Amino acid sequence: MEFSLTKERVEQLELYSSLLQKDISTMLNEALELYFVEKERELLEKNLENENMLTNLDYDEFWDGLEI
Repeated sequence: MEFSLTKERVEQLELYSSLLQKDISTMLNEALELYFVEKERELLEKNLENENMLTNLDYDEFWDGLEI
């Protein structure tokens, strides 16, 4: 696996590494964990919205004609 970072991003990593007394790998792992949690939340919300689109009847339309 290969990836690249901008010079600015590398400088920020080095700065925060020294300020927080954390190694860069730890910071990257923590940042990616937050990123993945956020993306999973967005995907779940999008799926819920798509599911809601499938049910476009309001309450009265849904229950209309149903006899219990």
